[in-house]
Amino acid sequence: MPQKDEVNGSREGLLHEHNEASSRSSSESRSSEDDGLDELEVFEYADEIQNKRHGRGKTRTLYSYAKSPGARRRWLKSLGNHFWQRRSCLTITLVLIGALVGVLSASGVWVYKSAPPDGLSPPWYPTPRGGALESWTTSYKKATDMVNMMSLVEKVNITTGTGWSMGFCVGNTGPAASVGFPPLCLQDGPLGIRFSDHSTAFPAGITVGATWNRVLMYKRGRAHALEARLKGINILLGPSMGPLGKLPAGGRNWEGFGSDPVLQGVAAAATIRGIQDEGVIATAKHFVGNEQEHFRQSFEWGLPNAMSSNIDDRTLHELYLWPFAESIKAGVASVMCSYQMVNNSYACSNSKLMNGILKDELGFSGFVQSDWLAQRSGVGSALAGLDMSMPGDGLQWMNGKSLWGPQLTLAVLNGSMPMERLNDMATRIVAAWYQLGQDNKTVWPAPPPEGDGGPNFSSWTDDEIGPIHYGSDDKATAVVNKFVDVQGTGNDFHGRLAQIIAAEGTVLVKNEDHILPLRRSGWPDSTKKKSKYRIGIFGEDAGPGRGPNVCADRGCNQGTLASGWGSGAVEFPYLVTPATALESAFDLDTVDLTTYLSNEPTTKDAKTLIENQDLCFVFINADGGEGFITGDGIRADRDDLYPQKGGDKLVQAVAKSCGKGHSSTIVVVHAVGPVVMEKWIDLTGVKAVLLANLPGEESGNALAAVLFGDIDASGRLPYTVGKSLADYGPGGQVMYYPDGVIPQQDFKEGLLIDYRHFDKYAITPRYEFGFGLSYTTFTFTNLVLRTIKPKYALPDARPIAPALPAFDNSIPNPSTALFPKGFRKLNKYIYPYISSTADVKHGQYPYPTGYSDQQPPSPAGGGEGGNPSLYELHLNVSVTITNTGSRKGKEVVQLYLSFPDNVVEEETGERIEFPVKVLRAFEKVEVEKGEQTTVMLGLTRKDLSYWSVVRQNWVMPMVGKFTVRVGRSSRDLGLEGTW
Repeated sequence: MPQKDEVNGSREGLLHEHNEASSRSSSESRSSEDDGLDELEVFEYADEIQNKRHGRGKTRTLYSYAKSPGARRRWLKSLGNHFWQRRSCLTITLVLIGALVGVLSASGVWVYKSAPPDGLSPPWYPTPRGGALESWTTSYKKATDMVNMMSLVEKVNITTGTGWSMGFCVGNTGPAASVGFPPLCLQDGPLGIRFSDHSTAFPAGITVGATWNRVLMYKRGRAHALEARLKGINILLGPSMGPLGKLPAGGRNWEGFGSDPVLQGVAAAATIRGIQDEGVIATAKHFVGNEQEHFRQSFEWGLPNAMSSNIDDRTLHELYLWPFAESIKAGVASVMCSYQMVNNSYACSNSKLMNGILKDELGFSGFVQSDWLAQRSGVGSALAGLDMSMPGDGLQWMNGKSLWGPQLTLAVLNGSMPMERLNDMATRIVAAWYQLGQDNKTVWPAPPPEGDGGPNFSSWTDDEIGPIHYGSDDKATAVVNKFVDVQGTGNDFHGRLAQIIAAEGTVLVKNEDHILPLRRSGWPDSTKKKSKYRIGIFGEDAGPGRGPNVCADRGCNQGTLASGWGSGAVEFPYLVTPATALESAFDLDTVDLTTYLSNEPTTKDAKTLIENQDLCFVFINADGGEGFITGDGIRADRDDLYPQKGGDKLVQAVAKSCGKGHSSTIVVVHAVGPVVMEKWIDLTGVKAVLLANLPGEESGNALAAVLFGDIDASGRLPYTVGKSLADYGPGGQVMYYPDGVIPQQDFKEGLLIDYRHFDKYAITPRYEFGFGLSYTTFTFTNLVLRTIKPKYALPDARPIAPALPAFDNSIPNPSTALFPKGFRKLNKYIYPYISSTADVKHGQYPYPTGYSDQQPPSPAGGGEGGNPSLYELHLNVSVTITNTGSRKGKEVVQLYLSFPDNVVEEETGERIEFPVKVLRAFEKVEVEKGEQTTVMLGLTRKDLSYWSVVRQNWVMPMVGKFTVRVGRSSRDLGLEGTW
């Protein structure tokens, strides 16, 4: 159980802000001007209001607070309107509103003074210092030398953001000018450069996952980072591997790579290597358990606190931590902690997660940054392992009142914050900078006035000349947008790569009568015809709509869907629509192509068009995104898994009437995740279905490449497509309504998410995880298992860490932290300086209970990603793949592992349960017609182990046999062997 100080810092720190402040005095003190937050009568009545950014229309939720009855009525009305949108749950709505009326009539006392039971996240202190791993030794030596020369305020300056929109990027840190350490630019996001110009809108993560292609995963990361570096970005806020995708309707699943930890881990690691090979710092996010958007963040959903994701230790390790461990193994230099609580302790104040697991067990040597406003305490979050506060603002957007900044300076000066911890925070950031070679002035020139480096674009205006500090009262202007084109040219044009990824990420799930690939002449055979072949394209999703960037952060579903919405979205430099691409691809001398870019098939004109076609295309979609936007009635997480905007009815109408019922229909689905197709998938007219996911700027061209067979159909599903949302089980349902003051989402399903759940309960999906059709055929033969290392239960002993760098941890004279004389302060800009030495209040400041307890190093630790022996190969698996079809093609070889039966925990005798099978390795290969190739897949100690809660280590079962199955999907595994 967490101790009181830790719980207060993470859970009640927001509700009772001065509880911690009273014990930490000036380190946590806040003025009485904080919009009434101190009086526990905070009401968020405008969670639909968006802060429209001047000249661009980009949005961010504003948080408004009021104590007046009128404000409360407006808040309640807003909340009621939101619930009314979900009329199917009207009864629940009325009950909730009734309860809220009672709460509000009592001045909110119950809501804001009640707290849930203590969480299950134990304290883990102090933060392990960085520099213990050989792969980071040189960078830490350089960083130590630099940090030792920094002043106190410089150390604080590089750990605290300067405030939202106070620099050119979405996140900006201050410099340490005396030692030549520059301000850092942090920018979204996972699929491109947010708020930028002349940069690529790559396919989304879910599309990349659907390629199952390690090479493309790496190349996308490398190209993305090259664009970032040329724009002057130091730190990319991606890739995303949380959410993992346990909830198929989850709003941000599309930013990640699929609903399996191994697929996510491989894709994340490849992306990170690509990004960091270009010298840009990658960010593994969101750590951890951020599986839905509803209630993810304080006040965003009308509640004073975020929800708690309650995850047991084994599930945490074997599912949700797995891709983060792979990211750390790949050398990721930054990790972003998430908004919500984990086991009733905020993720960005959770010492067990950040200190015990991330920095000790997983050997993370980089720095932990908060998601934007995910930091909910000051000293408490620093002690728990947070290294960088983003964007620097505290509990509210753009108020200039940081939980760190001058408060952190005061905390060090009054002794409530150890200088050793601040030294480690600063050193981790500087070491990451050195590790990625950003001290190379040739590649990374200094920003003005020393050089012409730094960001060459503004996130806040499209104008060439604009404010330097957009969010402040500073009137100074300069050239803020240089409009540098970073998309590449010729063969290096990144649109080419985007097209290849989108094409390989398109999954063909139905192809009756081999209707695909198509001929450009239209007619299925080469015989000359007197008349043209009539093809109709139906659906809004095939066309441009009002343009790809008409809604801020892509926060609406109109036109063809190529991206989800939120901070992970980008400005499209262009978007090739399916209709445009098909018009270019077909031979219009032999094809009569008609487009009907509407989802209303019941009009007289529409019916006539449908009936007079030889072939019909139907384009439908399903959108979703981040929680600060509501689009077309969808509040981030989807309400269901059906196609949106009447997609089911459109397919039914077209498929039944195309050519008066005698012609074929091809359905293309663009979506943020799985879509239920049961209302039309078995219609006789539906001959082919392609799931094109979120293809990015080259959408239409990529689709055409697959439709016409320019490349093989080689995408495979990164998730299971069920026949209903209920098929995914209770653990697969979004919590749409709060179950308490702090919503509690219990991960009771444990390891059984997605295909694991379907396997356990013998549920037949519509299309299984890993499934996808090809235009050719393959056979799998000659399965061979070869032992590399024998079985033994536990990893090797943890390696002995080297001596850590030495620091001067003495507290400097408070006068060194004062604002310099004549310093001009900008409104709301966050500085590290203090105004008076009188603000330093010396006293006995208590540290969290357990802070002085010596924590034993985890036996599962000792290297990047964990104990080095976890990543040693124990078993090699080889299989022969033969192309028996009529053309060259690509196949994804998938290996699934079943653990032995009757495994028991030696110390307790408890039986250990396992999923029926788990993905453990895969490889995509291209094979010429009539040729064959041998594919080698390796299994590591970790692959062959489970997380023992009792031993707190990875344990390889010694009794019984593992079953290795290899095939082309999770339910098509023709080869089997035991070990």
